Amino acid sequence: MTQENTRDTKQKIVNAAIYLFNSKGFTGTSVREIASRANVNVAHISYYFKGKGGLLEYLVSYYYEGYLKVIEENYTQIKFGHAYSVLSKLALDLLYYQHENRQLSRLVYREVTVDSVLIREVMTTYLTKEKYYLKSLLEQGIEEGQFRKGFVPHMIIQLRSLLHMPYLQPQYMSEVLHIQPHEAYFVHQYYKELKIWLNSLLAEQTTKENRLVAIP
Repeated sequence: MTQENTRDTKQKIVNAAIYLFNSKGFTGTSVREIASRANVNVAHISYYFKGKGGLLEYLVSYYYEGYLKVIEENYTQIKFGHAYSVLSKLALDLLYYQHENRQLSRLVYREVTVDSVLIREVMTTYLTKEKYYLKSLLEQGIEEGQFRKGFVPHMIIQLRSLLHMPYLQPQYMSEVLHIQPHEAYFVHQYYKELKIWLNSLLAEQTTKENRLVAIP
């Protein structure tokens, strides 16, 4: 099998697994179902991913590798600007990353709520790194006087909730709120609202000045 065929086969398995894990759950999906949807031999899943568990581990790791890369690339810009501008750009880039990987985002965010050996490893590696970068940005913003003083863990909870919710619960978004997070325009419109929350992190005096400017 050529390298191109190998990539094609692996991608078919990945796409099938994301769809089935999302629609039927990890435990409710069999290896045979994945192979059937991907139109590959069951043995390919064992060969490339060492089974269903290895496939899930690959998907979660792949997602968070890209997720952290977005955060790290933005974090390195702190030496060229202020914490607020870096955090604003980071939030936008994470929205785009989730939008481009929305099916995988939903799967990963659901799996992270499950207590398992895999997720504990995710917590101690990827999510601990995420906390470090976000905590550092927020603390630097407070030190610079750009952000109001507050309990940083609560700020992280709020930021992550705003960023993740549309991609964790797309069905709620579309069927209850009648918002389509899969549409290209969603990121741009949602980011404008998210910026209002980011602006609330600014020093109290600056926030008051912004409110005054906003009054017609």
